[in-house]
Amino acid sequence: MIEALFFYMFSAVMLGAGLMVVVSRNPVFSVLFLILAFFNAAGLFVLIGAEFIAMLLVVVYVGAVAVLFLFVVMMLDINFAEMRAGFQKYLPLGIVVGGILVFELVAAVYGDAFKGASLPAMPEISNTRALGNVLYTKYMYLFQVAGLILLVAMIGAISLTMRKRPGVRRQVIAEQNARSRAESVEVVEVPVGAAARTVHTVQPSKREG
Repeated sequence: MIEALFFYMFSAVMLGAGLMVVVSRNPVFSVLFLILAFFNAAGLFVLIGAEFIAMLLVVVYVGAVAVLFLFVVMMLDINFAEMRAGFQKYLPLGIVVGGILVFELVAAVYGDAFKGASLPAMPEISNTRALGNVLYTKYMYLFQVAGLILLVAMIGAISLTMRKRPGVRRQVIAEQNARSRAESVEVVEVPVGAAARTVHTVQPSKREG
């Protein structure tokens, strides 16, 4: 009973977060809702006993990809109004693709699409150890290549944020610490009444008629 309650709770929150990823106008909010969806998907994987996949979702997707995407979105000057200009144009296509995915899920769960299919015999080991044996033996080089690609993406995002842009002043700690009092403080003696002579009053124009 408790497992079913958590299943429906995680599923409802994940579906709502996925919907908000698509309909949210602010890209930062979209990434935050995407992180929420990943967390709830990880909870669903824990409920079905796939702890290793849940850990990968949290560590890789939430801790690296989603945060990296949020980092890039917040730092780059992207005109999202132009990117969303074709939202209404491609909405029917998106509805058709979503309907096909829903139909496949319903057919797989309630239909006879996979009736009679048998799963291969699994050894009496945990799924984490089984995935580790396959991932770090058969697919070891592909796993290392994926890690290198992620590292290059992180370095690229950091270099994009550190690039010099016109009109943006950056804080340089070394220059601030090297400044002396004579360079940072200037004492100006202003005669009495001099500031008052520089103030000009602008009379509002009278409306005609």
